[in-house]
Amino acid sequence: MSKPVRLPIFPLAGAILFPRAQLPLHIFEERYREMIRDALAGKAQIGMIQPSEPGDHPSLYRVGCIGELVGVEELEDGRFNVVLQGSDRFRLIAEPDVGTPYRQADIELPFDDGDPSPLALAVRSDVEREARRFGDALGLAVDWDAVGRLDDEMLVNAIAQVAPFDVGAKQALLEEPTLVGRAELVVQLMQFQRLAPGGADSGQTLQ
Repeated sequence: MSKPVRLPIFPLAGAILFPRAQLPLHIFEERYREMIRDALAGKAQIGMIQPSEPGDHPSLYRVGCIGELVGVEELEDGRFNVVLQGSDRFRLIAEPDVGTPYRQADIELPFDDGDPSPLALAVRSDVEREARRFGDALGLAVDWDAVGRLDDEMLVNAIAQVAPFDVGAKQALLEEPTLVGRAELVVQLMQFQRLAPGGADSGQTLQ
């Protein structure tokens, strides 16, 4: 097993990142402004990870994703607009006390995050069909022709990132080892939430 890597981490509920996906963020808290400045002076990487509970210093889920800082705009007041490009999912091993105002973690990279095989046509069709139903239930205006041109991984991961699933559901999608497993899970989540009492925006998800 490779030596653990130390990485600044950004705990943010509901924000997940996948390899080869992008995530735009607005950075306004001073501790995270410092994190971005330090990251830019180093490897230009941060780790996106979800907290498993609320609070100012919450416990964290064990799996996140490394984000490469591929777009950075520093505003006049010191805030940042950044774009992260996902590289590898990681598992958190330990969280050392390093004295920075932001948190850091020692991580390992146990996942096989190479390019996945294409989905079977039936699975792809299920994802697109349920995405249309889910989007209609939410009243979203979606360019479905553009959606249809996305490759399988971009489609599934985009839904996982932007759909209003709860934190636990998003974490399950992030931790799913294979693209086909993630595709099947995202279909189940959309179906369940669309049919739940209160409709697609009810916030209910599978446990």
